[in-house]
Amino acid sequence: MNGHETDAAEEAEDQEFRDLLGGLRIWNHPLPAFDPVGMPAEPVSLFRRWLREAAAAGCPEPHCMALATADTEGRPSSRMMTLADADARGWHFASLKTSRKGQELGERPDAALLAYWPVHGRQVRIRGPVTVADAAAGAADLAGRSPGARAAALVGRQSEVLAHREDLAAAFETVRSALADDPRAPVPTWRRYLLEPDEVEFFQGTADRRHIRLRYRRTSGARPQWTQELLWP
Repeated sequence: MNGHETDAAEEAEDQEFRDLLGGLRIWNHPLPAFDPVGMPAEPVSLFRRWLREAAAAGCPEPHCMALATADTEGRPSSRMMTLADADARGWHFASLKTSRKGQELGERPDAALLAYWPVHGRQVRIRGPVTVADAAAGAADLAGRSPGARAAALVGRQSEVLAHREDLAAAFETVRSALADDPRAPVPTWRRYLLEPDEVEFFQGTADRRHIRLRYRRTSGARPQWTQELLWP
């Protein structure tokens, strides 16, 4: 294939991909109504309600959220995380402090979380400072996780370069043996994190694109008070 043929083939592939994107649609099903009047005074109750409704509607993995962090130069990175809890203090998750996310949180302890439940056309955006619990809290968190999650944590080389896939298999075999001897084998670098929100936004999509956006902003400290405001879609 000569250069002109290669260019034509690449352009055809590019156009096919653009056509695919242009033909995709969202929310081709009924979406729930959302009246922001009379919502709870704080955001956690509404978040819990929406997550429960997503789970009841069969939304896959409704407890998974995108976590965005940034390095010292402000370059962002994001990944999907499982939510450990959401309570009056904030949103909880866990990871290795030696992972990319853990290192970035150690350098810049601010983050954003995003939940998306397409079955209802809903998003929740959360941002604020992040604090880290002590090692004991991290150990308790890890003890409640699946054997596979504990094995991955015990391997403990998340985000490092992997030279050969065989090395990964060997590492997992080693830690499985260790866990067979001691199911609660400690992982000193496992940490439980808490995002204490200063802003939480609830987004309800609508088919006519007159989306409803309700934002909670924290207005005071120790026992936070919240201001609610609507945003233009």
